[in-house]
Amino acid sequence: MLVGVGLGPGDPELLTLKAVETLKRAHKVYVPGRLAAELVAPYAEAEILEFPMLTDYEVLNAVWKKNADMLADESKDNLVAFGLIGDPNFFSTFTHLKRVMNKFYPGVETATIPGISSITSFAAQTGSEVDSSFEVSDGSDSKFRVRLKASKPLEIIESYEKEGFDKFTFCERLFSDREVIITERDKIPEKGNYFSIVFAEKE
Repeated sequence: MLVGVGLGPGDPELLTLKAVETLKRAHKVYVPGRLAAELVAPYAEAEILEFPMLTDYEVLNAVWKKNADMLADESKDNLVAFGLIGDPNFFSTFTHLKRVMNKFYPGVETATIPGISSITSFAAQTGSEVDSSFEVSDGSDSKFRVRLKASKPLEIIESYEKEGFDKFTFCERLFSDREVIITERDKIPEKGNYFSIVFAEKE
């Protein structure tokens, strides 16, 4: 299994307990840079993989494929961790690596362990208080939408479909023993609750 491990914003004290435990148990740990390697160092010896900061996707795809080729054999029968700054699910190097891995090596299971992202760490350091809807952008076109407190998920989905969104995930009580995750549109319930989330994508 290949697991993307969020290491948080850079403070060693902001690693989660699950991240630390995974790094300790991993057969091998890889990171994309020196800062990540320093955060991992108390728990495991990490190997740095090169991921150049480029916008040339032909070059980047070749790099991601090369790294996926290398990780595939090790990850098939062992726990391999890929530690990175922030959260592996938001604007992350691991997102691209996982996509390539799933395409060329579908037999290798992938997963992520969330970390404190720049979205929440900036608020802590600047004293910002966000208690209503907000927008996060890197300047690219918006292809995703997350709706919290989705008590009427089908109504939400129908309104999003009018805006061009065509893939939906319904979640409820994540990380609890009553967790619900539904990815099939026709199985999403009419009613949710305060802990419900609708994730919409444009494919």
